[in-house]
Amino acid sequence: MGSILEQLNEAVEFIKKQYSATPEIGIILGSGLGNLASELKVELELPYDEIPHFPISTVAGHSGKLIFGELAGRKVVAMSGRLHFYEGYRAHEVAFPIRAMKVLGIHTLLISNAAGGVNPSFRVGDLMIITDHISLATVNPLVGKNEESLGPRFPDMSEPYRKELIRLARTVIAKLGYEVREGVYFGVTGPTFETRAEYKMIHVLGGDAVGMSTVQEVIVAVHAGLHVFAISVITDLGIREADNIITHEEVLQAAMEAEPKLTGIFKELVKAI
Repeated sequence: MGSILEQLNEAVEFIKKQYSATPEIGIILGSGLGNLASELKVELELPYDEIPHFPISTVAGHSGKLIFGELAGRKVVAMSGRLHFYEGYRAHEVAFPIRAMKVLGIHTLLISNAAGGVNPSFRVGDLMIITDHISLATVNPLVGKNEESLGPRFPDMSEPYRKELIRLARTVIAKLGYEVREGVYFGVTGPTFETRAEYKMIHVLGGDAVGMSTVQEVIVAVHAGLHVFAISVITDLGIREADNIITHEEVLQAAMEAEPKLTGIFKELVKAI
C-alpha cells in the first residue's frame, strides 16, 4: 500500500498529468448539493475510482468525482460527492482527498453538508454557518503516526472555522438578502439517525446541528494549514413533537430545495476571497 506520503504523491502525480493548473480553493459538495457543479466552468472531471488510492463514494446523492475548473473567475477543485466513516472507510481515508487538494495547491476549503436541527428554534431548510464543532463522537483522523510534512503532531483547534471567512460570508449573505443561522455542529459516525435521547444529549452538550460528515475533513484541513468555511442545510429536526421518523429521501429533498441559496453564497464567497 505504501505510506500516506507515497499514496498522496501517486494520486497528485496522476491528477497533474491530467490537469496542469493550480486550484486555489477546494469545495466539498454535500448531500443533494452537487448542482453547484453546474455553475462551474468545467475543465476536467475525474471519477474517484480512476485516481490512485482515492476512496469511492457509495452514498445516494454523492456522484463521486473531482471537478476542476473556474468559479467566479477563480481556479477551484470541487468534490462532487464526499466520503463518510460509516461507509466502512477509516478516518484518515475519509480525509485523504483533503490532503490531496492541499498538495495540489489550495489554500482555502469551503464545505457544505446536510445536518439535523438540534436547536429548537431551527426549521427545515434553514442554513447554518458552522462557527465551531464538537468531535467527541467521531474517530479523529490524525490518530496514528504523524507525518510532520503534512502538519504538526498536536494541531491547535481553537479556530477550526476561520473567523475572517465567517465575516466575509456574513457580508455576502447580507448582500444576497438571505437569512442564515450560526451554530455548533456536532459530529457523529452514523449511519443511524439519532434517537430522541441522543438529540436531547447533543443539545445539552452545546450542539445546534448534528451530522455524519465534515468534522474529520476539517480536522485534517486545519492540520494541513488550510482556511476553512462550512455551512449546513438543516434538512430535518431532531427535537420535535411529531414522530421522529427521518428518511434519507427527506434529507435529500430538503437539501435540494435549499440548493439555490447555497449555490449563490458559495459563488459570491469564492469571488470575494
